Amino acid sequence: MAGLNVLFEHAAGYGLFAVKEFEETGMLLPEVEASVTDLSKFNSIVHLVGFAPFKTGANALENMNAVSEGIVTEDLQLFLDTNLPSKRKKVTVGVSEPKLGAAISEALGVKCQHSGAVPEIIRGLRLHFPNMVKGFTPVASGKAQLGLGHSYSRCKVKFNVNKSDNMIIQSIALLDQLDKDINTFSMRIREWYSYHFPELVKICPNNYMYARCTQVVRNRKEMTEEVVPQLEEILMDSAKAQAVYDASKSSMGMDISPLDLINIDMFAKRVVALSEYRTSLQNYLKDKMGAVAPNLGELVGDTVAARLISHAGSLTNLAKYPASTVQILGAEKALFRALKTRGNTPKYGLLFHSTFIGRAGAKNKGRISRYLANKCSIASRIDCFSETANTVFGEKLRQQVEERLKFYETGEIPRKNADVMKEAMEESVEVQAKLDKKKKKKKKRKAESEENGDTTLDTSQLDVDEPPKKKKKRKHQDEMNGNGDSTLDLNDTEDSKSAKKKKKKKNKEMEMEIAA
Repeated sequence: MAGLNVLFEHAAGYGLFAVKEFEETGMLLPEVEASVTDLSKFNSIVHLVGFAPFKTGANALENMNAVSEGIVTEDLQLFLDTNLPSKRKKVTVGVSEPKLGAAISEALGVKCQHSGAVPEIIRGLRLHFPNMVKGFTPVASGKAQLGLGHSYSRCKVKFNVNKSDNMIIQSIALLDQLDKDINTFSMRIREWYSYHFPELVKICPNNYMYARCTQVVRNRKEMTEEVVPQLEEILMDSAKAQAVYDASKSSMGMDISPLDLINIDMFAKRVVALSEYRTSLQNYLKDKMGAVAPNLGELVGDTVAARLISHAGSLTNLAKYPASTVQILGAEKALFRALKTRGNTPKYGLLFHSTFIGRAGAKNKGRISRYLANKCSIASRIDCFSETANTVFGEKLRQQVEERLKFYETGEIPRKNADVMKEAMEESVEVQAKLDKKKKKKKKRKAESEENGDTTLDTSQLDVDEPPKKKKKRKHQDEMNGNGDSTLDLNDTEDSKSAKKKKKKKNKEMEMEIAA
């Protein structure tokens, strides 16, 4: 009769439990389910074999990360080696995850099981674990679970591969929302101000320019020629600015009160501020795409690439998708409708917004979308899994799509993919070498600047440490030289020379006497 031992991973440590009458409990699964909630019945089926507590919180986090990834740590292997019976062939280990079971069977040569009565037994262990281990209380169990849960989630957020992708997803969603809001607000200000100056709508159709013009024009009856240069700056056209001035003199609009003008002006300021924030957000998205997915952005544009990443959920998810899935991303409703009604499936989804499909002919739209989806999947995989970030591969893939478009139109045979990829590899190596050189130069400059900064500090310290007498003498000499009193200095030098000559004469006379 085979014996079943169930491995349970708790926040406090590893527990191994032996299940009595394994064959009978496996056949009587409803009875096991009923006995899970009752501790006395559950103790009659399951008893503790061994418990190995974690030493520290960091050790617990390391083991839980390994368990979640299906890796057998040294602690777990040692625990199972010591607590499992010597006859391993007759023993079956029940685990919660099949990936972990495969790793345990490979490391220890033990048969593992994750189906049948094992999930129900693990559910009971999760419920009654604090009461089945001596010296362990439900309060201590709750604290251990809470601490490990916080550290585990913090670790996942900290080492999340997609954390930079999340910024792109949020920014593209905000960009779409801003587009809708700006359009709605612009329509509102057009309707509102058109009661007073209806001719301005036809002269200035742009929403952003219209809102700025309302701020400049305000009351059309009070408009003068001094306002025309300001309108030229906004409209970028002198003829349109003059047309606005001429229309203000012969407008069919109604009169407006100062209070209404104040409200319109405040609303126009909000619309202008939103439009300017949208442009700054677009620049931020462009910079972010250049850091996260430069090749994909170079291939289909930053906005389309950001929409693909947002729809997939992350760059890694997009990289895992096949080209057929990338082709119809964003057209799921049309796909399922076509499958249900047995109609034609969609040819493209979000890729329709790229310039290549718009430039292709009606017959070739499906073919170019399939080819473009293939290149998008390659670019996303390069961006996701390559260590270096440059746009060389994106440029080469874009050239391939351009050549494919020419092939559909003129029949000109494009280059082979293998040759293009070889060129891209060589160019990427050169670009990376240049970037490394630039980085080294920057580091050297920083080190030199730091050294120069230290030397300046040292010289200043030396000046401070000089004795005050020398400083006073120097100051006195500088002042005398500055005032032009050079006679004193000359006299001082002559006296010193005469004193030296006298000393030399005395020394010579002493030498002569000694010699005699």
